[in-house]
Amino acid sequence: MDLDNIECVSSSDGMDDEEIHSQVTHQFSSKPHSNLGLIPPGLNLTPATSVHELLECPVCTNSMYPPIHQCHNGHTLCSTCKARVHNRCPTCRQELGDIRCLALEKVAESLELPCRFFSLGCPEIFPYYSKLKHETLCNFRPYTCPYAGSECSVTGDIPFLVTHLRDDHKVDMHTGCTFNHRYVKSNPREVENATWMLTVFHCFGQYFCLHFEAFQLGMAPVYMAFLRFMGDEADARNYSYSLEVGANGRKLIWEGTPRSVRDSHRKVRDSHDGLIIQRNMALFFSGGDRKELKLRVTGKIWKEQQNVEGGVCIPNLCS
Repeated sequence: MDLDNIECVSSSDGMDDEEIHSQVTHQFSSKPHSNLGLIPPGLNLTPATSVHELLECPVCTNSMYPPIHQCHNGHTLCSTCKARVHNRCPTCRQELGDIRCLALEKVAESLELPCRFFSLGCPEIFPYYSKLKHETLCNFRPYTCPYAGSECSVTGDIPFLVTHLRDDHKVDMHTGCTFNHRYVKSNPREVENATWMLTVFHCFGQYFCLHFEAFQLGMAPVYMAFLRFMGDEADARNYSYSLEVGANGRKLIWEGTPRSVRDSHRKVRDSHDGLIIQRNMALFFSGGDRKELKLRVTGKIWKEQQNVEGGVCIPNLCS
């Protein structure tokens, strides 16, 4: 489709945005629009996917949002890329100037498109300018791999990520809602910002990620354990968990709600939302000559069940 066939005007030529109208017929919208000659009658912008191609930035290939810029030859690009190409059109190498393609912005305003995650189950249809905001929060958007030991860029739905964790990251998989893990480190004075262990638990038909790691908190090394729910935050609030570590007649207990894997591992860790053990306390729990770290962390996961008559939550522990 020839971009030169769409008449674009400079934002500095005094023309009011409300004077520009376009006629677009597509499968997602039945709203009437008048044709004032800005788009030639012979130019067929149906279906909406063809219009969507017009709104794709040729540099970053992302959808363009106002201000949409153009060069004197009619080639368009988004405002982010305009700053990156040093005011030169990436198509014809002519100077860009400050020309806005108001007609194309109006075309975009007339569109209603499905969420980009339509194929993953999202049934919603949005005006073009509302679509981007929805997609950043869409419940059907893919999840990011929760493995924190490396910068893994894999995304997908929960079943896919569970298989990915097991096969590619060799993560231990357990069935049940109780756990009893022992963490050993020969030289506890060497603390790096690296994850020690990730274990996945399957219970109540859901998957949970148990993280345990060592990192520097200010000048002091600490150990931290926390749980993340493989799903959205609203569903995570239906569950609770507890963690316990101790020895020599002392113990520390943490209770809380698992965080969703929508929150990054680093975000959860930096918010200190979990069981935190100072090194001196960890060595005390380890016993012996305090030269080797030996921590036993136990815990359980339960589902909160609402008592309709009494209006209170009753914990449901799996067997």
